[in-house]
Amino acid sequence: MAAVRGETPGAQVSLRDKMLRRKPVGVMSAETGADTDGGELARTIGLFQLTLFGVGATIGTGIFVILTEAVPTAGPAVILSFVMAGVVAGLTAICYAELAGAVPVSGSSYSYAYATLGEAIAMVVAACLLLEYGVSAAGVAVGWSQYVNELLDNLFGFTIPDAISQAPEQGGVLNVPAVVLIWLCTLLLLRGASESAKINAIMVMIKLGVLALFVIVGLQGWNSDHLSHFAPDGFNGINAAAGIIFFSYIGLDAVSTAGEEVKNPRRNLPLAILGALVIVTTIYVLVAVVAVAAQPVSAFKGQEAGLSNILESVTGSTWPASVLAAGAIISIFSVTLVVIYGQTRILFAMSRDGMIPQFFHRLNKRTLVPVRSTIFVAIVISCLAGVIPINFLFEMTSIGTLVAFLVVSIGVMVLRQTQPDLPRGFRVPLYPLVPIASIGGCIWIIKDLRSVTIYVFLIWTSVALAWYFFYGIRNSKLGRAKS
Repeated sequence: MAAVRGETPGAQVSLRDKMLRRKPVGVMSAETGADTDGGELARTIGLFQLTLFGVGATIGTGIFVILTEAVPTAGPAVILSFVMAGVVAGLTAICYAELAGAVPVSGSSYSYAYATLGEAIAMVVAACLLLEYGVSAAGVAVGWSQYVNELLDNLFGFTIPDAISQAPEQGGVLNVPAVVLIWLCTLLLLRGASESAKINAIMVMIKLGVLALFVIVGLQGWNSDHLSHFAPDGFNGINAAAGIIFFSYIGLDAVSTAGEEVKNPRRNLPLAILGALVIVTTIYVLVAVVAVAAQPVSAFKGQEAGLSNILESVTGSTWPASVLAAGAIISIFSVTLVVIYGQTRILFAMSRDGMIPQFFHRLNKRTLVPVRSTIFVAIVISCLAGVIPINFLFEMTSIGTLVAFLVVSIGVMVLRQTQPDLPRGFRVPLYPLVPIASIGGCIWIIKDLRSVTIYVFLIWTSVALAWYFFYGIRNSKLGRAKS
C-alpha cells in the first residue's frame, strides 16, 4: 500500500497526522476493481439504469411532497427557489461528475473526502451522508403515506385513520404506511442491485409520464392572478424556500454511491450525474410553474397530496387526481428504494475502511448484497418515519446534503493540486470558478436554515467525531497498515 501523505513508515504518528491521513486513489481503484471489473460487488448497472437511478432518487421528493412546504414560504416565487436550488445543485453535480470519474468507488463524498481532505473530515462527511440518506428516506416515506390516503379516498371513499398514518406531533401514534414502504423497499434490495435497478427504471418511466400528465392537464387551470403577488416575502422568502427544496436534489449524490456496481464507471458515472441533473431540473421547474399558476398560494399550506388536489380542482373530476396519486405512490417508492440503497453502500465503504464495525461490510455470497446492513438501515429509518413530522425531516436532510456538496466542491480543487495527472472521465469546465461558485452557493443556503436545524446538525457531527476518536482512529485499516 502506498505511504500515507505526511507519515513516515515506522515513525510515531501524531494525532494530527492520523486525522489528516488520506487514502490513495490508486488503492481505492485497485481494491474495488474500478479498471479491472473486479472487486467485491458485481458490476451490473449500465448508463441508462444509472441515470434513472439519479432521477428515481430525486423526482418525487421535491415535486410530489415539498411544494406544500416551500410555496407558503416563498409564494409563487417558489419557481425561482427551484431554479436557485437547481443552480447550486448543478454546480455541485459538475464537481461530483469529475470526482466520480476520478474516484469511481462506493461511498460517494465520504470516499472523495477520504482521498482529498483526510480521515477525520471523511468521518464528518460520512455523518452528513448518513443524516442525508437516512432522514430523507424517512421524509419521503411520510409523503408516500399522504398519497396512499389520497388514492384510497378517491377510489374507495375512505382513508387510513390518523392514529396509524400520522406522526405523534401531527395527532397520530405511528405512521404505519411509511414503515410498510420502507420494508417493501428493503425486501426488493435484498434480491440484489441489478434487480433493484431494473425495477427502479420502470418506476421512473411511469413517474415521468404521470408528471407530464400533470403539466398538460394542469395548464387548463392556468390563472395569472395566482402569480400577481409573486414574492410576498422578497428574496428572504425565496432563499429560505430554496433551503427546504435543496432536499429534493439528493438523488444526484445517490448516483455516486453505486460506483462499484456500475459498468465502465469512469465514463458512466459522470454522464449519469449530468444526465439526471438536466432531467430533474427541467421537470421540477415545469411542474412548479403549472402548480402555482393553477392554485392560490394560500391553498398550499398544510395541503396533503398537493398535486393530486390541484388536478381534481382543475378538472372537477377525481380520475386525473387518482392517476397522479397512483403515480406518486410508485414514484416515491423508487425514491425510497434508491436512498436506502445509497446508505447501505456508504456504510459498506466505511466498514471496509475500518471506520465502523465489519458487520456492515459482510455480503451475502449469492446475491452480493450487504444483508445485515440493509436490515439495520431499514430498522432505523422505520423508527424515524413512524414518529417524526415531515417538515423537520426535510430541513435536516437539506443541511446534510449541503455540507456533503460543499466538501465535494473543495475536494475537486484539492485533487487537482495533489494529483493533476490522475485519469478523469470528466473535467469541470471553467475551473476553478465552478467549484468556488458551488461552495459559495452551499454556504448561502445553509446560513438561512433554522437555528434548531443547525444545532441538531452540529450535535450530530460532534457525535460522529466522538465515534471517530473512540473507534475509527484506532481501527482504521489505513492506519493499521502503517503501524
